[in-house]
Amino acid sequence: MKTFMIERYGDRAGVRAGEMPDPQVGVDDVLVRIHAASVNPLDLKLRDGQFKAFLPYRLPLILGNDLAGVVVQVGPAVTRFAVGDEIYARPDKDRIGTFAELIAVHQDDVAIKPATLTMEEAASLPLVALTAWQALVERARVQPGQKVLIHGGAGGLGSIAVQLAKALGAQVATTASTAKVDLVKELGADVVVDYRAQDFETVLDGYDVVLDSLGGETLKKSLRVLKPGGKAISVAGPPDAAFARELGTNAILRIVMSALSWKTRRRAKRRSVTYSFLFMKASGDQLRELTPLIDAGKIRPVVDRVFPFDQTRQAMEYVEKGRVKAGKVVVAMT
Repeated sequence: MKTFMIERYGDRAGVRAGEMPDPQVGVDDVLVRIHAASVNPLDLKLRDGQFKAFLPYRLPLILGNDLAGVVVQVGPAVTRFAVGDEIYARPDKDRIGTFAELIAVHQDDVAIKPATLTMEEAASLPLVALTAWQALVERARVQPGQKVLIHGGAGGLGSIAVQLAKALGAQVATTASTAKVDLVKELGADVVVDYRAQDFETVLDGYDVVLDSLGGETLKKSLRVLKPGGKAISVAGPPDAAFARELGTNAILRIVMSALSWKTRRRAKRRSVTYSFLFMKASGDQLRELTPLIDAGKIRPVVDRVFPFDQTRQAMEYVEKGRVKAGKVVVAMT
């Protein structure tokens, strides 16, 4: 099958087209002919080897972390899906590789594609929608009337998180550039801070939850806008020991990750708030929870541009160079 892969870490020019054997289908797997996949910042970090200490992939590695497509074969223990089903999924972290014609995915990580979406739209959602769900529903347990700050409301994660927080009944604030203020308001943001003109720390206060996708100084300031008991959840900040335990890493890595986040956790504790790092997990069940919200129009995908499959490398460069105006970049296989 045709793929886009890397043969070594850290080489920006190393993403190349290549042939790989068709996947083997396990007893609990569905084999999917991929129609579309989306590009995530995670793909760039994996390419550069940023996670190789705790995600030891075997090279060559096919990149790509979410997809939409059609089931073409099912394993003998599969009960939820049949050949011909249109599905979308984020494969488990140990089984990525959606920049390819085919992929075998465990049935627990797959859901029927929302009926209202095209393949390209559906492919843009799994990773960011699951991240938003796991941050806001599973970890923060957002309740109606709570105040939630979503950074980067026009981005891939932010655009979905704003809509989900609003669907949960929260009062939603977000940060965005001047050109994207109208878009994030359309997505449901109640308060928009133009970060080119204002410092969000000076205009926001008393928030229950912050979802941070930027890290660094933004995360540091985010702790200050939370009220006592508030929660800062970051996908870009320093990893913590809880994340290391989830991965099942050894004691040394757990100590290292705990040390990396020590300053942030100490700052949070001083303000009587909590900090946690989130690395999303694959979940077909959670996608099934999200699907009715999507089909009802409460969450809509934001797709910036669709590249043909043979331009996957260019699609990744487009994301890396910050050319995305809003939402996600998608690679279409057909």
